[in-house]
Amino acid sequence: MQAPSILFPADPLAPRRPDPHYVWEARQVRELGGESVLLDHDALLAGDAVRAVRRVPQGQGPLWYRGWMIPVEAYAALGEALAERGCALLTTPAGYADAHQLPGWYEVFDGVTPESTWIPGGAPDRARLAAAAELLGGRGPAVVKDYVKSRKHEWAEACFVPDLADLPALERVVARFVELQGEYLAGGVVLRRYEEFVRDEAGRPQEARVWWMDGEPVLVGPHPDVPELAPEPDLSEIRPLVRRLGCRFITTDLAQRADGGWRVVEVGDGQVSDLPKGMRPGALLTPLMAS
Repeated sequence: MQAPSILFPADPLAPRRPDPHYVWEARQVRELGGESVLLDHDALLAGDAVRAVRRVPQGQGPLWYRGWMIPVEAYAALGEALAERGCALLTTPAGYADAHQLPGWYEVFDGVTPESTWIPGGAPDRARLAAAAELLGGRGPAVVKDYVKSRKHEWAEACFVPDLADLPALERVVARFVELQGEYLAGGVVLRRYEEFVRDEAGRPQEARVWWMDGEPVLVGPHPDVPELAPEPDLSEIRPLVRRLGCRFITTDLAQRADGGWRVVEVGDGQVSDLPKGMRPGALLTPLMAS
């Protein structure tokens, strides 16, 4: 069976080289005896998937992607363009959507992740927001995000709602979130029940990122936002749910709640999830290339 190659985004200024953010990973692939190929990420986002894969050799075979986030629709187009060149993404478009967007994974992790509801489309009107808030009990703090990301660095402005009962405040935060996301708004607006997590002296949650391959954890480390931390999450509740989701290569971002339990803050496709600074990528790339 042909070993998988790794598909990296090319440097926009030097398209024969990997993007600078992924140079270290590409070098590790080479040192481990693997092979990497390049994708024109800008062309893919511009809607030209055929041009985006022009540097991928015909018949390259199975591929894992390691690179910048790709919208679900563009990922599907990428899969089609690669198939025409005799290549196959090992994460299918359906699997990518399930892991990358909250509606695809939420039902599986319900009970170990904050209670959530979502509204497809752009900025919802007051009636739809009020109905969504009622699904979360109509009161209490909540967090606003889209199907993929929040704007936690604009916490008070575009992320945190102190009380869902304050509908004008909810509208204001949601409107600002949608405005800041702009063309990058993914799927729609999500409301998630706010939960209090254990924090360090600087007020940052004790977050961990766990990388899973075929239902098994292959790398456990800090979240990229807090690379100097060394969390040790309890995975006993999470492992069977990852297997139930059925996606081959994913990440789970976990945080410890004040009562000691570990909660799933986010699920992501492992291909587009970043490594924290200082973590050697070989521990992640080796199982990818051996899969």
